[in-house]
Amino acid sequence: MARGGFPGIPGGNMQQLMRQAQKMQQQMMKAQEDLDAREYEGTSGGGAVSCKVSGKRQLLSLTIDKDAVDPEEVDMLQDMIIAAVNDALSKGEEARESEMTKLGGAAGMGGLF
Repeated sequence: MARGGFPGIPGGNMQQLMRQAQKMQQQMMKAQEDLDAREYEGTSGGGAVSCKVSGKRQLLSLTIDKDAVDPEEVDMLQDMIIAAVNDALSKGEEARESEMTKLGGAAGMGGLF
């Protein structure tokens, strides 16, 4: 091995590589904080049920139109609630994957982010 260098690393500058890794880690942490602070809205039943979830995947609010409340159709209302929550969570996941992919494919790193 050449003095002060590492095979396969352009220029052999380990300090530069470490700085780049630290910068990427800081960018990923910032992106994670930004994503956690976002809110996503989901709807179902033509807007009869809507909800908001946080980037931390927590249900923040749930709104049910009074016309959607029919004692004979509780099952349908429950399905609409589930659909609205899943819609909002899906939007959050799509945003998370998009942002992490921009930072170098980090979205594929499982539960790390």
